[in-house]
Amino acid sequence: MKYCVVDRGDEISQELAVQFHKLASRYNMVLDEQFPEVVLSIGGDGTFLQAFHRFEPDLGEKVAYVGIHTGRLGFFADWKPDEIEHLAELMNTASQENELRTVQYPLVEIQITTEAGIETHLAVNEFTLKGIDGTLVAQININDEMFEMFRGDGICISTPSGSTAYNKSLGGAIIHPSVESIQIAEIASLNNRVYRTLGSSMVLPKHHHCDIYPQSDKRLLLSLDHLSMQLNDLISIRCRVADQKINFSRFRPFPFWSRVREAFIGFDVK
Repeated sequence: MKYCVVDRGDEISQELAVQFHKLASRYNMVLDEQFPEVVLSIGGDGTFLQAFHRFEPDLGEKVAYVGIHTGRLGFFADWKPDEIEHLAELMNTASQENELRTVQYPLVEIQITTEAGIETHLAVNEFTLKGIDGTLVAQININDEMFEMFRGDGICISTPSGSTAYNKSLGGAIIHPSVESIQIAEIASLNNRVYRTLGSSMVLPKHHHCDIYPQSDKRLLLSLDHLSMQLNDLISIRCRVADQKINFSRFRPFPFWSRVREAFIGFDVK
């Protein structure tokens, strides 16, 4: 099995990375930082997102991810630091049996059109669009028909796995990753007798798309997961469920709702 490790860079994460490399060598796993089969993320969800965006453009669905969280909360991380030896053993077993079990989660595809051209990006959690100098004003189209004229701080488009992140703090619903969808959540929208938006999050299925046409000549901040870019010439953004998915290695069961309960409620069911 070919593997790669991406760690957060703190002392604990680096020590775990060294420990895993020793275990991997014991089990004849091959370190391959260009074309790994499994990417091990050691840190938090930010570290995991860095790992995804490092390998996504070239490897896509050819790589599977597994996470060890060394912080207080890691939604994408199934493993704790004291379980690293057990993880290595299970990876070795999967390699010997040539059976790498994975689950796939949907991604959101963002097509950005500017005066310079068109770029396409993927996000695991969400993308957000905000005004820099003031309120964001943007026309929202759904399936090529105008839906509303938005005015507010911004717009968040999330995946089902990302529905537990920024979307949740905006009052959006938590959606199981088996539901291939994207969710549109408003960030502090203006709602009065002059300006009116829906005021609640919307869930679009895979065969639908959403277009955002911001007011021209405005400086905007666009964020993709942990990455941010400033745009001064944005024409439109098209959002839809991506054809690609992200693979998670599952060396043991960890149901989505158990993950949600552990992350946000924090008690064990006996």
